[in-house]
Amino acid sequence: MSRAQVPRPDRKPLIALVDRANRALQSDMVRRAHADGHAEVKMAHNSVFGTLHAGGARAADMAARAGITRQSMGEVIRDMVALDLLEMRADPNDGRAKVVDYSEHGLAVAGDGFQYLIDLERRFEEEFGEREYAIARDVLERLIELLEKGQPSSSAGGSVG
Repeated sequence: MSRAQVPRPDRKPLIALVDRANRALQSDMVRRAHADGHAEVKMAHNSVFGTLHAGGARAADMAARAGITRQSMGEVIRDMVALDLLEMRADPNDGRAKVVDYSEHGLAVAGDGFQYLIDLERRFEEEFGEREYAIARDVLERLIELLEKGQPSSSAGGSVG
C-alpha cells in the first residue's frame, strides 16, 4: 500500500516568509530595546506593546487584538507590572474589570520603541525606494483584507482584481 503524496509548494510559502519577517522584526525590536538600556524587555512583551492603546485597555481586548488567550495576555501583563512597565487600575465603566496602562517608565520604553519603528520605516524607504516600499506595504494590507474577508481557499487559482 503506497502513501498518498502530499502536495508541496515549489517555493517557500508566503506564510513562511511573513512569519519569518514578523519574527525578525520582533527580535529586532527587543534587541533595540536592550541597546537603548531597556534590558527588562522580553520578546513576549511585544504582544502588549503592539496592542496597548493610549489611555489604557482591557486585557481581554488586548488579547483578542494580539490573537492570544486572555490567560497568556494576563501572564505577560503581570510580568510587565512587576517590571514597572505597566500599571493596572479599576475600569471606571465596570468595577469588576481592570484597565491596563503604561507606567511612566513603560511610556518611556514604548516611546523609544515607537521612535525606532518610525526610524525603521524611513530606513526601509531608503533601502527599497519610496515607491517600492509603498507597494510592499499596499500588497500586505490587501492580503490582510482579502484573508479577513474569509475568501474561500478554492479560489486560489482565480485572479484577484
